[in-house]
Amino acid sequence: MYIVIAGGGRLGSLLAKKLKEDKHNVCLIDKSLRVCQKLAEEIKEVLVINGDASDPEVLKQAKAEKADVVVGATPADEDNIIICHLAKEMFKVRRTVARINDPKHLTFYKYMGVDAPIDSTSIIARIVEEEASFSDVMNLLSIKKGRLSIVRVDIPQESPIINKKIREIKLPPNSVLISIIRETEIIIPRGDTEVLADDEIIAATLIDNEKDLINSLIGKI
Repeated sequence: MYIVIAGGGRLGSLLAKKLKEDKHNVCLIDKSLRVCQKLAEEIKEVLVINGDASDPEVLKQAKAEKADVVVGATPADEDNIIICHLAKEMFKVRRTVARINDPKHLTFYKYMGVDAPIDSTSIIARIVEEEASFSDVMNLLSIKKGRLSIVRVDIPQESPIINKKIREIKLPPNSVLISIIRETEIIIPRGDTEVLADDEIIAATLIDNEKDLINSLIGKI
């Protein structure tokens, strides 16, 4: 697939790296020249464009008309909404995905026809309210009409899975570990792969099982 990502922050850059590793063609857009220069050095074979993705000319430069998916991952909801709207209306992009920065704006995302608005703030707030213990959990993507959630979890020193093999870790139903990020290395977990302190784990689960998944990976306080 060809994916255009607007926003070169942590979420945008992580998505670009992962999608490129999965053999997709990726274009990354950011307003900051400094950010673009950094991304161009870090992520090889990804087209990086310095510009405002809410400008149709910038989307045209990114060949949005050829995109299978356009992702709004900027820190401004108004930009993400406009970007996704332009992608759908002007460039006939089949699917748009956007990060919601302020949950109060969810109605506007839906009204403007964004296919998959991701309200990570509400998801994390719900986990906190349920007294889950975590050091860093970030919802990356919700698909299948909000039923499936992909999260990133930083594994702390006190995690119960430290030095355990993947096959020894009991996960909640319908959950799977997708990858382990260890410094600059990306590891595809297998049965005999050991988890180390400070690993970053990308995992998928049903959205109702997020709390149990986090408890399995980092434990409760």
